[in-house]
Amino acid sequence: MTAITTERTQKALVRRKAPLATPSDLKPASAKDVAAAMNGVLADVFALYMKTKSFHWHVSGPHFRDHHLLLDEQAQQLFAMTDAIAERVRKVGATTLRSIGHISRTQRVLDNDADFVDPHDMLAELRDDNIQLTSRLRQVHNVCQASRDIASCSMIEVWIDQAEQRTWFLFEATRQG
Repeated sequence: MTAITTERTQKALVRRKAPLATPSDLKPASAKDVAAAMNGVLADVFALYMKTKSFHWHVSGPHFRDHHLLLDEQAQQLFAMTDAIAERVRKVGATTLRSIGHISRTQRVLDNDADFVDPHDMLAELRDDNIQLTSRLRQVHNVCQASRDIASCSMIEVWIDQAEQRTWFLFEATRQG
């Protein structure tokens, strides 16, 4: 190896071990708070996505088609959020969730591993989970607002509206009579 190659290799190794230094005008403490809050939302969205897909796969009964399509549509909407959340965390200079285990340690949405769940109970559980997600999104919005992270606030406002719509649809689908 030449001296230039050795020097380049050494610099590359130093860069690989350097802390993330994504440029941002957010103060480091604010970026840390925003990232932690957003990672919590990301874990909940992944958990809710998985539960929604599981219920989509396992729903049965006289309203099968309607429920199956509703849950698939809602799962797609949740999955679409995941990349935007994770990329926002990276934009503020932090790292995001790295594994299913990391999600399970961070999520607040409870899993449902039951062998059978009544379709009405599926929809009611997802309705309540979406209400919980809406509440968490409002809390994270407050964190982002305090940090003057307008971009995250703007995204969260859209996600709150989507979660409220999912809640509304699930509520209407579970009404009796």
